[in-house]
Amino acid sequence: MNSTTGKPLTARKQAGNQAEELAKEYLARHGLGFCESNFQCKTGEIDLIMKDGEMLVFVEVRYRAETRHGSPLDTVTPSKQRKLIRTASYFLQQHFGDRWPPCRFDVVGISGELDNQPQVQWVPSAFY
Repeated sequence: MNSTTGKPLTARKQAGNQAEELAKEYLARHGLGFCESNFQCKTGEIDLIMKDGEMLVFVEVRYRAETRHGSPLDTVTPSKQRKLIRTASYFLQQHFGDRWPPCRFDVVGISGELDNQPQVQWVPSAFY
C-alpha cells in the first residue's frame, strides 16, 4: 500500500522499492552507512543517501528485469544527472546551509529477477 494515497502499489513501484532495498543492503555490505531514502523535493527525488566515511553519497538506483535494450546504468542520462545534482543541492542547502560536506554521486544498476540472484553493478563517483 502507498502510505500517502492508501492505494495498492503498482508492480513497477514494488519492483523499484525492492531494488532500492537490495541496493541499500549491497552498499551497507560494502561499508556505506544508511542516512535516508526517497528524499523528495520540487526538483526531483534521490533514491538513497548514504555515508562513506565523511563523504555523503547520493545514490541513483536503476532496475531492469531484461538487459536486451541496454544496462540499467545506461538509463542515467545527462538530463537525469542534472536533475539529481539539483535535488542534491537542495538537500545539502536544507541540511547543511553553506557548509557542505564532501559528496559524490553513485549509481547502482540491478538486473535480472529480484528474487533470484539479481546482478548488481555499483559505480562510485558515476558523474559530477
